[in-house]
Amino acid sequence: MTVISSTKGGVSPSDTAQKSVKVWDPIVRIFHWTIVTACTLNLFILEEGKYWHRITGYVVAGAIIVRLVWGLVGTKHARFTEFFPTPRKVKDQISGIIQRKEKRYLGHNPLASMMMLLLIALLGATALTGWMTTWDAFWGEKWLEQLHGTIANSIMVLVFVHAGAAILESWRHRENLVWSMVTGRKKA
Repeated sequence: MTVISSTKGGVSPSDTAQKSVKVWDPIVRIFHWTIVTACTLNLFILEEGKYWHRITGYVVAGAIIVRLVWGLVGTKHARFTEFFPTPRKVKDQISGIIQRKEKRYLGHNPLASMMMLLLIALLGATALTGWMTTWDAFWGEKWLEQLHGTIANSIMVLVFVHAGAAILESWRHRENLVWSMVTGRKKA
């Protein structure tokens, strides 16, 4: 993880005038917005179990495969080795937040890393359980449909937590983190 600086309750005006640097490559950003779009479609718009719901699930599965490979061979901030959240890193970040002295990370911070990895795992589980409902062996199995729905609803809850945290961190660090996932750039 690339640590930029330590903050004490905010960023000075001179920090906001700094140049930006490229952090999120196109594959990371396309993955992110593909997942955002797919979750929005499948949770709120498309009819459960129907053709386009399933196609969207397959797109998610494909995107996850690409992201997992990219996490092994991709650019610096995309690689899992760059941001893997060890218990010590998570503890240090939580302690820093409480003391208002947390480190600013150019890539994913430890808590964001945990959220990202958890969401990928749940998205994968949702895609798998959704696919399994199409197998003859599981046709009409209510427990599998319920599991699929429970995991999908868990993703929805975590997405709201993730979005709220991104907004809060944007305010705290005086940096639009949502926009950085569009442009790929963050403050240096």
